[in-house]
Amino acid sequence: MKKPTNWDLYFRKQLGDPETRELIEGEIESLRVGAQIARLRQQRRLSQAQLAARAGMSAPNISRIENSPAQNMTLETLVKIARALGRGVDVTFPARRSS
Repeated sequence: MKKPTNWDLYFRKQLGDPETRELIEGEIESLRVGAQIARLRQQRRLSQAQLAARAGMSAPNISRIENSPAQNMTLETLVKIARALGRGVDVTFPARRSS
């Protein structure tokens, strides 16, 4: 196993703070949603413009959702995109890890 870098040590220390951990986990979760949308779009061989047209949105909005981890998105927008991809939306509330 390789020796941890200064970044690794700093990151672990930051994760020890519950507020910082919650912020990081929220950003990672946002990124996952965008990545899932991009992956489904690519599997269906759709461009961002094509997906946007199907969802009644603009291509720049699709790009922001796919690429920006801090992108706030309404449930209505998520449903529009899911329907345009032939999918549904499943909202879950998993148990949080204790710090």
